[in-house]
Amino acid sequence: MNLEVAVFYKNKLHNTILGCIVVITFFSLVSCDKNQVFDSYTDIETKGWHKDSIISFTLPTMDSLKTYNLFFNIRNTNDYKYSNLFVITNIDYPNGKKELDTLEYEMAKPTGEWLGTGATSLKENKLWFKEQFKFKEKGIYKVSIRQAMRTNGSEHGILFLKGITNIGFRVENKETH
Repeated sequence: MNLEVAVFYKNKLHNTILGCIVVITFFSLVSCDKNQVFDSYTDIETKGWHKDSIISFTLPTMDSLKTYNLFFNIRNTNDYKYSNLFVITNIDYPNGKKELDTLEYEMAKPTGEWLGTGATSLKENKLWFKEQFKFKEKGIYKVSIRQAMRTNGSEHGILFLKGITNIGFRVENKETH
């Protein structure tokens, strides 16, 4: 076997081992999250989150006897120009009832530093939606969110809200100690 072939197989073996380590690490981190019941993300168009774009999440059947905490996960970049985020949320219950809320979330400190986590310019914000929520009715629930941002002095919403890259929804078992 010549030297080039030996180096090729050595590099291939090294890359395979490295790939296996990455996959094992990823799955071990994901499996450690015992409280996660549902976690899903939707990508936002590169030109921005359109004011009429409603992001919806259909939840699996939930245990009506358990208590859950609900979160929106918002990922933003430095292209996001605001320190807060106004959203309109909706929960569609199995019986047809709708629960509508307008919420404001802080996205940055007064100094301009992002509140989310992340080592790069992409920050993730885990934002409380409902605490100790019970899915009392049996059936399918749907949760939706849309942006409701406006510039000061304008009654019209921002057509494309730039800097938001992903919208997620997460359901966790309420921790019991």
